[in-house]
Amino acid sequence: MINQKQWFEGHPFRVAFSKAKVLPYIASLFIRVNLWLKNFLSIKGRRRGLIPSFIFLNLLILPPIIPAFSRQILIPMDLVQTDHLKAYGIAYHALAKGIRVEWLLNYRTGSFLIDATSQIENECKLENVYYEQVSSQQIIEIRQTIEANNMESILLEKAPKVAVYVPPTHDPWDDAVQLALEYAKIPYEKLWDKEVLAGKLFEYDWLHLHHEDFTGQYGKFYSGYQNTDWYREDVTLNEKMARELGFKKVSKLKLAVIKEIKRYINEGGMVFAMCSATDTPDIALAADATDIVPEVFDGDGIDPNYQSKLNFENCLAFENFHPITDPLIYEHSDIDTYLEASARGPDTYFSLFDFSAKYDPVPCMLVQDHTGLVKEFLGQNCGFRRDKIKKNVLILGEIANTEEVKYIHGNYGRGTYTFLGGHDPEDFTHRIGDPPTNLELHKNSPGYRLILNNVLFPAAEKKPLKT
Repeated sequence: MINQKQWFEGHPFRVAFSKAKVLPYIASLFIRVNLWLKNFLSIKGRRRGLIPSFIFLNLLILPPIIPAFSRQILIPMDLVQTDHLKAYGIAYHALAKGIRVEWLLNYRTGSFLIDATSQIENECKLENVYYEQVSSQQIIEIRQTIEANNMESILLEKAPKVAVYVPPTHDPWDDAVQLALEYAKIPYEKLWDKEVLAGKLFEYDWLHLHHEDFTGQYGKFYSGYQNTDWYREDVTLNEKMARELGFKKVSKLKLAVIKEIKRYINEGGMVFAMCSATDTPDIALAADATDIVPEVFDGDGIDPNYQSKLNFENCLAFENFHPITDPLIYEHSDIDTYLEASARGPDTYFSLFDFSAKYDPVPCMLVQDHTGLVKEFLGQNCGFRRDKIKKNVLILGEIANTEEVKYIHGNYGRGTYTFLGGHDPEDFTHRIGDPPTNLELHKNSPGYRLILNNVLFPAAEKKPLKT
């Protein structure tokens, strides 16, 4: 027979009664009862005895709850915030110190409610992150507002361990995710092919794929950059790594790497990618049983029947696409929307979708922003054709009135992947050799907020996706 303790330990709702969660759970329950009673009174009328009972309930429950919230701060993420990007770093550092953090989805565009300590308040002041000291009554009002609207409070459970897949040498371009991590002072570790194939991925909660070509074609920079030092060094480095790890061709090495990354996702890992690291993984996976790599890259020709041999079942997000095998064309496939985006120019915006915070908290987390419209930016891949996206993939952002999608999210096995097209959210045409974007000049960047949503996403209390 199962005793009470065993039942409690095995019960799926035991999480609500942990030390870190019991008070907000009680507060939420109390607020729900309050809202129901108010609605009942307004519908049924002021029946004798109901109002005194309602007042008695408030007096009975409020006193023990109010003191529990007396030392918390709110970091609002609406337009009053002085540095949106560093606010994510404050939340991360609080988690790393074991301080309780709630992410208030859709409340003042994704604010953070944090247990107040002098250390966290001093950090806010030092980093010029705006925060508000909130009273017990204000916290009750915040929770009432959340309960009554398309909002939700998500408890952040731990600071995720972050990794970035990136070559060990200096590239001629910077990476927006690394810039965001460093600006927000969120720690991360770098790994590359050797570490991935050695199983090191599983030591991390979240992985970012740096600007990478998983088809083994060196970014298809051959036409414009084959004679530059950095291109030659890139080829030499990759060929050396392939030989060292027992692969005859770089394309075979990269295929093995992306298969291991796919296994990492399947077993619960969370991956975020931008630019060419969004579409080249699926191109490589689809071409597992054929050769789409031209001779100038690997010493042998392409399979003339490659298109019929592509297996889209291998792919995470895309299907029915056509690889572009001409080495002189700076494009990997017809997934990308670069031509349309570059023709429109820099005055284009993509729109973020609105999700139910209570029923679909996962996508809601990923689109938290202080604006629903984010400025377009180019990259080797800058967006995705809607008809090439698998039906089970969730669209988070799109170019309105077009067939172009900018931001997507999907599940694979027990993990997730999220792809954002483009290279740098604050530089429409960030070119090779351009200096890194100075985020001191873009503290409130909506595009960089999307990146940092993804960094913090693995910290969230796990809730099922219902969309």
